[in-house]
Amino acid sequence: MTAALWLILAGPAALILIGCLSGADRTPLLLAARARAAALLALASALLMAGVVIFVGPLSTGGRGFAPALWFDALTAVMFLLVSFVGSIVIAYSRNYLAGDPGHGRFLRWLCLTLAAVLVLIISGNMVQFALAWTATSLALNRLLLFYPERSAAVLAARKKFIASRIGDLCIAIAIVLLWQVFGGLDYATLFAGARTITASGATTPTGVMAAAVLLVIAALLKSAQFPLHGWLLEVMETPTPVSALLHAGIINAGGFLLLRFADVLALATPALDVLVVVGGFTALFGSLVMLTQSAVKVSLAWSTIAQMGFMMLQCGLGAWSAALLHIVAHSLYKAHAFLSSGSVIDIARASWSPSPGGAPHPARLGIAVGLVLALALVTASLFGVTLDRQPGVLALGTITLLGLTHLIAQSIDERPNPVVIARTLALAGLVAVTYFTLQAGSAALMATTLPADAATRGAFTSIAVVIVVLGFAAMTVLQSTLLGVAAQGRGRAIHVHVANGFYVNTYANRLVLRLWPTRAPERLATPEDRL
Repeated sequence: MTAALWLILAGPAALILIGCLSGADRTPLLLAARARAAALLALASALLMAGVVIFVGPLSTGGRGFAPALWFDALTAVMFLLVSFVGSIVIAYSRNYLAGDPGHGRFLRWLCLTLAAVLVLIISGNMVQFALAWTATSLALNRLLLFYPERSAAVLAARKKFIASRIGDLCIAIAIVLLWQVFGGLDYATLFAGARTITASGATTPTGVMAAAVLLVIAALLKSAQFPLHGWLLEVMETPTPVSALLHAGIINAGGFLLLRFADVLALATPALDVLVVVGGFTALFGSLVMLTQSAVKVSLAWSTIAQMGFMMLQCGLGAWSAALLHIVAHSLYKAHAFLSSGSVIDIARASWSPSPGGAPHPARLGIAVGLVLALALVTASLFGVTLDRQPGVLALGTITLLGLTHLIAQSIDERPNPVVIARTLALAGLVAVTYFTLQAGSAALMATTLPADAATRGAFTSIAVVIVVLGFAAMTVLQSTLLGVAAQGRGRAIHVHVANGFYVNTYANRLVLRLWPTRAPERLATPEDRL
């Protein structure tokens, strides 16, 4: 059965072969059909091996040390299925999206190579192989970001991403050396067994492991566009829409996958987890605030991704590993659909719009709705055994997810309240709450032997962080309904402009990059702030 694991390479190998067909640019439609067949082959093999893992258990192959190896457990199965599924859809979408473009064939070839690199990253069985696939993903993506090299904003985005990626590569390389010195091997079996031995014995975490964990966290933060190096993600809108879909739905999650893959090592290093809590929590709040002020659909989706990745980093920092995986799956599917359907969003909004007789909810009733949602989240969580001291990350995500129902509840109790409507709305909110915590429990059960158990609160620090983040999102829920009124006032208008420009953090980053790596484009570089 272990030998059959090598079959999982059929999909990535076919994608690499198609990506290397240099003469295929003359027949892009045929190339697109072959690329989609390769992606579907990867998806079929993923489904097959996922079934094997369910009935047989985790599989691995390859030697120890630096020898090539494959690792296929529950985490690998979920991520391989997710990426191959999204990849097959993006390739199919690209067939018609770029039809007639002179670079259609070139685009498809680099798209295949990028997707193959991500798939190899997921099934890697040792850290050296993981690092090589990590770098290959970045380099292949860079070619997609430069698909229109005449667009100066695309060039700037690619350069900022290139610099951030190389810093991340260096961090992983140093972490590899440190972990090899401590555990004496780089294959996953050796690393995970060594980390679990330290955890079980209660011994003090070696300094090398502590430093390696911090470096891995830095690499994940750089990959996931966290504050203050988030600006490159806002400027990839200069690339074709399929690139944005694959990037936001798959590649951007590589940082989260790195944290989940090496969760046993990271769980030994409290300082590394604290960095994730601080940076991820701040980025989640910062990105969500700026997203509320955006008028361009794709730029708003980019800020949404930054915020979502921040919250995913926060979950990992709080030790909610299975919740972070559930977040990755949900966010990937949603964001792929959002980008691929972004061209039709106006038509969809017009078709679904209906006038609201009550207008904006009264502030007092909006406050009541927020209170009801918070109470519903706490009650439902307690029924599932989720508390702030035992599973702070799961409780935080559940509460913030349910805050999305605030305006629905507020509208039901505003102006002319109807008992039937209120009852139906509260029942729907309860159903959403139960569904979320059920999915979370299912994710935890699925990953019970793969990821560490959800961590308890590490003192007052994590409790305070969770409370601040939840209250911050509650405040933003209230702000969302009053934003237009605030922006219409004199000082409020000025604040709105500053927030819409992300407080100009990305502008300063652009100036720094241009000073270090000047562009040859004669025109002034266009940034997302210029298009607001």
